[in-house]
Amino acid sequence: MRLRLGDTVPNFKAETTQGPIQFYDWQGDKWVVLFSHPADFTPVCTTELGRIAVHQPHFAKRNVKLLAHSCDKLKDHVDWVNDIKSYCRDIPGEFPYPIISDEKRELAVMLDMIDQQHKDDEKRALTVRALYIIDPKHVLRLSMHYPQSTGRNVDEILRVIDSLQLVDRVPQVATPANWVPGEKVMILPSVKEEEAQKIFGGKVDKVTMPSGIVYVRTTTNYQ
Repeated sequence: MRLRLGDTVPNFKAETTQGPIQFYDWQGDKWVVLFSHPADFTPVCTTELGRIAVHQPHFAKRNVKLLAHSCDKLKDHVDWVNDIKSYCRDIPGEFPYPIISDEKRELAVMLDMIDQQHKDDEKRALTVRALYIIDPKHVLRLSMHYPQSTGRNVDEILRVIDSLQLVDRVPQVATPANWVPGEKVMILPSVKEEEAQKIFGGKVDKVTMPSGIVYVRTTTNYQ
């Protein structure tokens, strides 16, 4: 299966460090960040799962649950969590999210998490650093795939969640490059000028272009 933006994520079953789950029941009415890592007891993965654990309150504030995945054994996950907590000493309390054990790689294949080059070689078919942001309707809203050699940026994950949730609340806008909450957003060209002025309380800025076409309009009045 190849997951694409707008697809409905399947209602899979999985064994995790916090017990068995049925995905839709476990998700409830939350957003989910589902992310894979190549292997337990590896350095980059330790930093990733640790930093995501440290930031768990920031995800919770955004109504987001976290769910990690790899093809290692459940016992390895449990033992590795102790290493992660030792390395990232600022993780408060218990490890805050479950890690899926997918020894047969069935879920990894279903969710398109394995490098195409090695997908048929069981010894080398490790999951890449795939990350999916799934909305409360189980729809895939964002997909990131990093190679095994590159760790992910937690601030970027939070930033794109903020963007996705904003455009759900205010569908007349999109967020520009490097946007963070509080900065100006772009008003969609499909929104007529009179409608834009009404929605954003007259606080619409227009950018003059050499072409003479008015298509860059911004506002900070979207909260």
